[in-house]
This record gives sequence, C-alpha cells and structure tokens, in this order.
Amino acid sequence: MDYQETLDYLFSQLPMFQRIGPAAYKANLDNTHALLNELGNPETAFHSIHIAGTNGKGSVAHMLASVLQAQGLKTGLATSPHLKDFRERIRINGVPIPEQEVVRFVDQHKAFFVNLQPSFFEMTIAMTFDYFAREKVDIAVVETGMGGRLDSTNVLRPEVSVITNIGLDHVRFLGHTLPDIAGEKAGIIKENTPVVIGRRQAEVQEVFSAVASRLNAPLRVAGDDYQVVSAAQLTHDGLLSMQAAIRHDGHVQSYSLDLPGEYQLENLVTVLATVDTLRSGNAWDISEEALKKGLQRVTRNTGMQGRWQQIGHNPAVICDTGHNREGIAHIVRQLDALDYDTLHMVFGMVDDKDLAPVLSLLPREAKYYFCRPDVPRGLDAKKLAAEASFWGLDGNAYDHVHEAFEQAQNEASRRDLIFIGGSTFVVAEVL
Repeated sequence: MDYQETLDYLFSQLPMFQRIGPAAYKANLDNTHALLNELGNPETAFHSIHIAGTNGKGSVAHMLASVLQAQGLKTGLATSPHLKDFRERIRINGVPIPEQEVVRFVDQHKAFFVNLQPSFFEMTIAMTFDYFAREKVDIAVVETGMGGRLDSTNVLRPEVSVITNIGLDHVRFLGHTLPDIAGEKAGIIKENTPVVIGRRQAEVQEVFSAVASRLNAPLRVAGDDYQVVSAAQLTHDGLLSMQAAIRHDGHVQSYSLDLPGEYQLENLVTVLATVDTLRSGNAWDISEEALKKGLQRVTRNTGMQGRWQQIGHNPAVICDTGHNREGIAHIVRQLDALDYDTLHMVFGMVDDKDLAPVLSLLPREAKYYFCRPDVPRGLDAKKLAAEASFWGLDGNAYDHVHEAFEQAQNEASRRDLIFIGGSTFVVAEVL
C-alpha cells in the first residue's frame, strides 16, 4: 500500500472516535497493552511528560515540546486530533512522522490488527510509541486523547503528570459532574511522580489532592505559584503574539509567546510550573534561555495550528479549535477585545455535543454562517441554525464549510472580522 491507501485503510477499517463518535470508544486498556506487548513495550524506552485536561492540553504540549527542543533534546510530540494530515499526531523535533513509516508500521502489523480489532486511537498510540522508541527520543510530550484513566496513553511512567483544568466535556464517557471528570483525569497521576495542576478549581481540587496523597505524588498548582502581573497582545509584521509578565517567588519575569489569545496565559503558567518541576524534581537541565526561546518559537518549532490562528487580513480571518463551553467562553472574551466593524461567524459542530452551553455564549450581534463539518459526526447545518435561532443567533445554513466561508468572505468588508470555529473539523477544512 502507498500512504494514501494506508490512510484509507486506517480510517475505514478501524473505529475512529473523532469521526464516528461513541461507537469507537473502548473503556479499557486491554488492546493497548496487547499492541504494546506485541511491539516489545516501546513505551518503556523513553522519558515522557503526560498531559490531560479539558482545555489547553494541546497548547501546553506544544509549548513544552518547543522548550525541550530549544534545550537541544530530541523531543517527541504526540497530540490529537490532526487538522490536515494524520502525521501531525506524531512528531519528533517538530517534524511529522514520514509517510513511509506510517506505511511500514501498518504493513508490518496488519495481520495483528485484524485479529485484535483495535480502535484507530489505540493503533495510533502504538505507532507513536514504536516510532519514538526506534528513533531514540530523549523525551516525549504526550497528550491524552480523552479522559485519562482509560486513555490509551495511560501506560506511560512519566517524569511529570500535568492536568490543565477540568470542564464539562465528553460527559457520557467521563461523568456528568466536574468531580467525576476530575477523577477520570486524575487517573494519569502515578505513584511517586510529581503532578502539576494548571488551575485551582474549588469543585475538584480535593479529588486531585486525595489521589496524589494516596500515591505519594508531589502535587503543585501552577496558578498558585505563578501569577500574571500584566499581559499584552502584540502585532508584528501582521503576526499576533503575546507578551506577559509573570511573578514567581517574589520575582517578575517577562516572556514572549508566539501564541496569541488571552487564554494562553493560563497555559503559559502551567508550562512554567512544569519546567520548574522537571528542573528540581528530576534534575533536567533546562536553561532560562531555552525556556524563553522555546516559548517565542512554538509554532515554528512544533508546527502548531488552529489556536487563535490568523489566516487572513482585510478582512481579518481568525480560526480557533475551541469547541466546548470553556473553550468558547475564552474565544468570546478574545473577540470582545478586538476592534472590527462586523463579526462574521463561520460555525459548525458535531452531533454528540450539548449545544445549549455553547450557543448560549455566542455573540448575538454577529452574522452567522452555519455549516456541517465533513465527518460522519457532523451536525446538520439546518438543525444547528434552528437551535441557534432559539438563542437569538441569526444566519443561513450551508451544506459545506467551504461554501459558508466563501459567503462570509463575499459579505465581509475590509474592517470586518471573520471567525471560523465551533469544531476542530470546521477549522481543519478551512486550513
């Protein structure tokens, strides 16, 4: 098989949660253990940082990988979902896994897949760890897919576990309350292994404290140790960036971050606490120069896309993959801070999301172009438009994302703003 035939096989033969939803979910790690045993347990061959959380875990993963690369470490990065190409999920020093490696892995183990019937994500994680081990990475930054306790990535013995924050997402799998979801995310905490919690949340902090205490895992809350003194979004050569002053231990340091969006400040604080934990607890040598240089070059070093990414000017076009209540709340606050004449929202969702918590937050004064992302889970645009009208959101429905985007471009003036989001898949189609 060539690369495209391999992808067709993967997407058609193996259940993929991002495309088909609940039917692909496996509530145990049996297949993951079987796959990794077949491969000689590659997950034991490299150091790692393991990251879970409702929002921000992808950004934190990319930031940490960039810092570690700047230190000169051969750094693996495992994230999901991908936006344009499957290979985005598996990178070393920012370079996606080669096409021939994907083909080789599937060809070599296809017979085993047929007997085991792993999910798409289980197979992808096995491929990831096998590739990292064979390429002898110094350390890998690994983002969970969903949850933590039963996530396929939860076979690692990391240097540090990171949990960014807790929100109501994937409730049918992780629980209907914040403490229930926190309990699932806390499943990545390992015995005698430090854990960094991004934000102190009264509803769930006791869950983390109890698990960490039981496992003798040193716990710190990044938001308690690091405080944002000031922050400003900057524009240079048409590119957005963030400048932040952070207080820690009575001292204030300035950091430049090439990821705009005020919501990245919480992620930045989480990264700073994680780097500090690596330095002190495990004697990893990460210089202040590497820390600052890595934060300045996240997109350049790792290829990160889709987080408050500006892809057009006059009118400005910004996309963001935030898709749950907390993510949309951050996006709306960021939109409110910008100067434009009219806001055009190209917006689509998937059909297993609770619509009300998201739609109730969206700005009513915007013009909407509702669309259906091109995946089996894509929510019908007419159904989305009808539900949105209940919340005072007016606009037309389009069968395809590109039709909605083209119409927004036709109607927008130079001083307007076009925002693209609601689903990772909507952003992926535009990119």
